Amino acid sequence: MNTTDPWQAYLEKSRHKAANPITTAAAQLNRSGLKRAVDVGCGAGQDAAALLELGYEVVAYDASLDAVAQCEQRFAGCDKIQVQHARFETFDYPESGVITAFSSLFFCQPECFEQAWENLSRSLQTGGVFVGHFLGLDDDWASGFRIPTCPLSVDTVRSLFEPFEIQSFDEQNVQGPTRLGAMKHWHTFSVLAVKTG
Repeated sequence: MNTTDPWQAYLEKSRHKAANPITTAAAQLNRSGLKRAVDVGCGAGQDAAALLELGYEVVAYDASLDAVAQCEQRFAGCDKIQVQHARFETFDYPESGVITAFSSLFFCQPECFEQAWENLSRSLQTGGVFVGHFLGLDDDWASGFRIPTCPLSVDTVRSLFEPFEIQSFDEQNVQGPTRLGAMKHWHTFSVLAVKTG
């Protein structure tokens, strides 16, 4: 593996990272009656693995062929998960009870975000749960990053959740390390919300 490639190095680090603890909280909050989850931008598959352990069927997708290959290897022989190569704006969301999107929607093409979010939120059933992150305007990656990013204002993020009951909304605007140890300024919103309509 070429560890000088930032994405390859990130996947390698992620492979050994535990799932986000809030994934379990999201799964337990689900009142939709549907134990199907979608892992948006699944990366190395740590959250998909946690959802499988919680008894969910999982559809996981990523725009990176490397991530898809790693997940296919990780979940080989498991018939409770589908791993797909797709982008935010082209993925065909199944009806679901939980959707996780940790640090992935940061990289949606800005001009595609509105449609991508509509597709995502429409597929989540009433009583289902969204949990994930959004990139803020003050983040170092909000402009000039090596690939396009999709920074959003706090008002825009809150407006996405009008048909939801927000369980937690956490804004971080701090200096901190990336997964690979480089320091940067982070401005992110972490949201856990139950769909009400």
